[in-house]
Amino acid sequence: MADEIIGGKVLPVEIADEMRRSFIDYSMSVIVSRALPDVRDGLKPVHRRILYTLHELGLTPNKPYSKSARLVGDCMGKFHPHGDSSIYDAVVRLEQDFASRYPLVDGHGNFGSIDGDSAAAMRYTELRMEKITTYMLEDIDKDTIDFTPNYDEKQEEPTVLPSKFPNLLVNGSSGIAVGMATNIPPHNLTEVIDATVALLDDPNLSVDNLMDYIKGPDFPTGATIMGHEGIRSAYLTGRGSIKLRAKAEIEQMEKSGKTRIIVTEIPFLVNKARMIEKIADLVREKKIDGITDLRDESDRSGMRIVIELRRDVNPKVILNQLYKHTQLEDTFGVNMLALVDGQPRTLNLKDMIHYFIEHQKDVIVRRTRFELNKAEAEAHIIEGLRIALDHIDEVIETIRSSPDESKARENLTIRFGLSEKQAQAIVDMRLKRLTGLEREKLENQYQDLMNTIAYLKAVLASEAMVIGIIKNKLEEIKSKFGDSRRTLITIDVSKMDVEDLIAVEDVVVTVTHYGYIKRLPLSTYKSQNRGGKGVHGMATKEEDFVEHLFTTTTHHYILFFTSQGKVYRLKAHEIPESSRTAKGTAVINLLNLGQDEMITAVMAIKEYSPDYFLITATKNGIMKKTALQEYDSARKDGLIALTLDEGDELIGVKLTQGLDDILLATKKGIAIRFPESEVRYMGRTARGVKGIKLEENDMVVGMDVIGDEGELLTMSENGFAKRTDLKEFRVQGRGGRGVIGMKLNAKTGNLVGIKVVHVEDELMVITNNGIMLRIPVSSISNQGRSAQGVLAMRTGDSNVVAIAKVVMKDDEDTGENADSEAED
Repeated sequence: MADEIIGGKVLPVEIADEMRRSFIDYSMSVIVSRALPDVRDGLKPVHRRILYTLHELGLTPNKPYSKSARLVGDCMGKFHPHGDSSIYDAVVRLEQDFASRYPLVDGHGNFGSIDGDSAAAMRYTELRMEKITTYMLEDIDKDTIDFTPNYDEKQEEPTVLPSKFPNLLVNGSSGIAVGMATNIPPHNLTEVIDATVALLDDPNLSVDNLMDYIKGPDFPTGATIMGHEGIRSAYLTGRGSIKLRAKAEIEQMEKSGKTRIIVTEIPFLVNKARMIEKIADLVREKKIDGITDLRDESDRSGMRIVIELRRDVNPKVILNQLYKHTQLEDTFGVNMLALVDGQPRTLNLKDMIHYFIEHQKDVIVRRTRFELNKAEAEAHIIEGLRIALDHIDEVIETIRSSPDESKARENLTIRFGLSEKQAQAIVDMRLKRLTGLEREKLENQYQDLMNTIAYLKAVLASEAMVIGIIKNKLEEIKSKFGDSRRTLITIDVSKMDVEDLIAVEDVVVTVTHYGYIKRLPLSTYKSQNRGGKGVHGMATKEEDFVEHLFTTTTHHYILFFTSQGKVYRLKAHEIPESSRTAKGTAVINLLNLGQDEMITAVMAIKEYSPDYFLITATKNGIMKKTALQEYDSARKDGLIALTLDEGDELIGVKLTQGLDDILLATKKGIAIRFPESEVRYMGRTARGVKGIKLEENDMVVGMDVIGDEGELLTMSENGFAKRTDLKEFRVQGRGGRGVIGMKLNAKTGNLVGIKVVHVEDELMVITNNGIMLRIPVSSISNQGRSAQGVLAMRTGDSNVVAIAKVVMKDDEDTGENADSEAED
């Protein structure tokens, strides 16, 4: 409870009620008089007062620039007594081409930058209206809008500007009131005018119809809008969230061979310098790894931010990390709140255009009435002058006989039935009007006025004519100031996985003994005939050699099995693409391998299907079958894949469906075929069971799964190969000694690997010095189990270390890539 003095009396007042009433008064004052724009002209009071002060000062586009301090001083003294800094800040924003889509102030001097640099002091900068601003103020002196007393009631200021184009949509607006806020994005002038004209032609158009013309916001800084959902929500309900991404391109640097990201457009209202600083912090804190240089090369010709990358990183991955952690991707929260008849309302797209059209109708009607009254007043005077000319002698006599001007007016009024204004015009008439030429000019002027009056009355009587006038003015503004869209609208790729941004492409992946990995397009290798020399596929260290080679697609998972019995995974596109002769990237840069941990087997899968099993084989002949789903984990430190005996290591991994036959081959040319069903299902960490009984100094070098009919291709280290019918390999029990699969001698060397193939397949062969050869399987002879084969590749001083079957698109299925791993 508190006391209030009213009329000299002290009355008790409830404090809560008084606080509520006072706060509501304050909040409404902020809403109406400071923070929210009017739906009709799209301006908040401070902006409206700035533009009206420009009009009063006559600072039109064809006049010289004037000091900003002059404008600020006049505006503050006459209309906006809230401090010069608030006015100048608003002026600066109206001038900045990165803050306003169509600036309304033409500035001369330093008005700040997109890096957050502040404008020079108002005493240094100069300004005047932009050409488009004249259309905001056009006809303001023709009684088209209402005026209200200023803060000290010594002058009047406009309550709204005539605004001949939908400025609220075109330039947008933002402001924070009490308990509410507005955030309206800017739009393309051409699109907005087209939509307005369409709604003038058909008032029944829906928001969806208007979106055929207005595609979405058009920001002054360009950038890219991700997705249409936020736009449609904003236009239908007045609220929505629009995701913006910088425009960035990935370039290859010719001299160094590295890649770089070039950013040329950034999201609206993002501080460029602060954004670059954030990127530098992320690199310094190692949250983003792979950026070697960062610099701003922006100049007067445009924005250019250069981000140089290491050779071994995937630029698309780095770019997506930048989108995730910096303002290269930002969100614009749309809240289309504006004042309608002095009350705040959330509007949809059609509402905003509708209220602008209604405002324009009112402006045109009021202007027409003003011009009609003016024309009728002029015609009234001319009618009096015509009467005087028709009776010029009597008029002269009447004036000469009158003692003074007042009596002369009175006598003329009585004698000729004139009004006081007509009589005054006759008294003021100069003698030159008596000439014949002036009389004819008067008649023409009178006739023109009659035509004008008839036209203006017709306008007032016809809404269609009013709409036609509005349309003509809009088309005029469009032809003068319309431009093309700056902001691109595309699908929201941020909701996709990274691979959705990457084309599905057949690739070759190679891994060396010392852990260097690379991928390159399969098309790099042209098919050659049997006996060819091949092409250089990888430059390795003298003691290094390619150990794993397989073909897959950019969207497959790559599973890496290691000497310590663990499995890691990557997406194929995450492996950096390299040139044909490049060494590649160290695997330790991509996987969290432990000390002394080596990659021993690699395979590619499309997905973790519940219908598939994963069969592993070690060089000591130990087999294990585990459900594929047990390996589905994104753990960066890997999963336990199997338990290995000391001195044993993994040599092959295959996907099966549980009903196939397994074929193992040893380096001495022994092969064994047995049903997969003899390998019982085990857990992921189990050791396994014996697949083949090995002779002394022998080891398993290859494993394949026999599904459909085909042939077994065997290849030795000296380049000899053959195809053998699978039926020659009888089915035995697991753990047997096997049969001869290839006759080996000093000429052929040891067996390197096996593949179940069909005659239409192609084979990739690689040697320990990096030579690769792609040959059709059909060029290799079909021979019996005990044959040594034919020379498929001239190896010279090198040895074959791996073979892989080239995957065709038709070979892909839901589980296994046709070539899971290389044999070596």
